[in-house]
Amino acid sequence: MATYNQQNMNNHKSLLAFSVAIPTYNGAERLDLLLEKIQLQKGTENISWEVIIIDNNSTDNTKKIVESYQANWQCSFPLRYCFEPKQGLAFARQRAVKESQGKFVGFLDDDNCPAENWVISAYKFGAENPRIGAYSGRIQADFEVKPDEELKPIFQFLAIREHGSQAKQFEPDNLRLPPGAGLVIRKQAWDESVPDTPNLVGRVGSSFIGGEDYEILLYMHKAKWEIWYNPEMKIEHQIPHWRLEKDYLLTLAYSYGLATCHLLMINAKNWQKPLIILRTFLGNLRRIIAHTLKHKGQFNLNFAANFYLRFFLGSMISPFDFLRKQIQW
Repeated sequence: MATYNQQNMNNHKSLLAFSVAIPTYNGAERLDLLLEKIQLQKGTENISWEVIIIDNNSTDNTKKIVESYQANWQCSFPLRYCFEPKQGLAFARQRAVKESQGKFVGFLDDDNCPAENWVISAYKFGAENPRIGAYSGRIQADFEVKPDEELKPIFQFLAIREHGSQAKQFEPDNLRLPPGAGLVIRKQAWDESVPDTPNLVGRVGSSFIGGEDYEILLYMHKAKWEIWYNPEMKIEHQIPHWRLEKDYLLTLAYSYGLATCHLLMINAKNWQKPLIILRTFLGNLRRIIAHTLKHKGQFNLNFAANFYLRFFLGSMISPFDFLRKQIQW
């Protein structure tokens, strides 16, 4: 683990206990419900905390909405606003960590609704477990329209997660990690581990690759920080109807697949990288062949099978995308 210098140690001593960071892009219509839930948090009387909105280059009236709340804010904790012009969730989260004053930073997307004990549950879990660098909790879905039964096998790709009632450690080496929605990070772990320039910025502009949530967690894992699941933290993830459209979901599957090789390289030694490239390509080629034989003639009828085929295809191509980026650098 990188040495943590005395200046940074002194900085962390003066931090607040917790920061709620809300990255948003054109989320003016979604902020009302989230800020209402934030104001209803219970059990936080004895901790110092804040809320910070990261406006990720919005073109709607997000800033005016936040300013309206600030003008009438009656809570004991502050509501802050910050504008981040670099488009992309990875840039917004980096700015959130830089601007936040909490020892822990809890990320809530603008379509997340936290339970009334989310903040205190998140703070206590981190405070009681000093080797944990990041952790997430239960993420339940609040669908705008009822999803078809055939979509249930792919719910995890929509940041819907339920890992039971017991706390447990994730498996970063197998890319078994929590999504960014509802993720809490220890600011010290981020400062020690995560580089200033993200490799994966999210699906924005010319970038078509997902995986930006996993990238920061893999850097923390590389620096020997643990990643955990805390069942006491619960949020509802609002899923609009368009996120259940099949064209969108197939694009999502492919974009997550494209991140595979990039993510595997983060903790790889140099001598391992050629093997990872070869194994990722051949392994997913075998998966595609086996998957196609298993579901031959059923892809138009079995959407989950079609979804995973796209995911395997993106994963198979991911080594070439990784090499392309290496050449560009």
